[in-house]
Amino acid sequence: MKSKILEIFRSTPDIVSGENLSTVLGISRVSVWKHIQKLQESGYEIQASPRGYQLLMSPDTPFPWEFPEREGLIHYFSEVSSTMDIARDMARKGAPHLTVVIAGRQTSGRGRLRRSWHSSDGGLYFTLILRPDIPLQWCSRVNFAASLALCRVIRKLTGLNAAVKWPNDLLVEGGKLSGMLSEMEAVAEMVSFVTVGIGINVNNDPTAVEPNACSLMQLLGKPVSRKEILARFLNELQTYLDGSDVNLENVVLEWKEMTCTLGRNVSVITPQETSTGLALDIDSAGALILKLADGSLKKVLYGDCMNND
Repeated sequence: MKSKILEIFRSTPDIVSGENLSTVLGISRVSVWKHIQKLQESGYEIQASPRGYQLLMSPDTPFPWEFPEREGLIHYFSEVSSTMDIARDMARKGAPHLTVVIAGRQTSGRGRLRRSWHSSDGGLYFTLILRPDIPLQWCSRVNFAASLALCRVIRKLTGLNAAVKWPNDLLVEGGKLSGMLSEMEAVAEMVSFVTVGIGINVNNDPTAVEPNACSLMQLLGKPVSRKEILARFLNELQTYLDGSDVNLENVVLEWKEMTCTLGRNVSVITPQETSTGLALDIDSAGALILKLADGSLKKVLYGDCMNND
């Protein structure tokens, strides 16, 4: 009902009477007033007068009702410990494909290698529950599809020359704009579900805790709609996951065209070791192929990649 009320408000700049809302929505005027009161409590500036109601301002908060076609799949929390933990529990209880868990803030957000992900106000922090019908060996391609989809969205929406960094970070002008973490569970050699956690620096300032990070607002000098980023990203990613197997087959090749990793000297940190060499290629499984100082080649499946030049 909230999405329908907002749709009516946004379709006209004029005041909308309570009687008109009641008729169009098929509910009582008292119910209309209660829904509007809930919207006001959620941060919507709605002016009430004897003539009716007028929407003056909407918060840039990704509430479920802001995504009418996906409303039943989106779960928003003002603050949680970690969207990854909530999404994993929901997935184990049968949450459907493309369920999204969003948080305004995370108190225990995490990144790769057990690092903390600082989640200050203004960023976009969410975890997707994905159920692709693919074998285990294709699981890494889901991560590549997610980072590629996000990179495309940032480029189209902002004009910034965003680039993907192995395994799945997003950089702009060398600064880290976004990070990604995924977990997977499988049954009988087939993926049961994948949870993909994504943190995007949108209208926050991450530099106090991450000096090498950047945000869209810092780069563009103005706020950017988190709701629009999320809506576009979900649509873009769905074309890879629900279109055909061909899309996932080609995703690594497309990813290579938008990367800033290949051809550079890098160090890859894993829990066991640090490997340094020239990043030559990404294989079909998503592994980074390094040329070491002695000329030998080494495949690294997972780790934190740092550019050395």
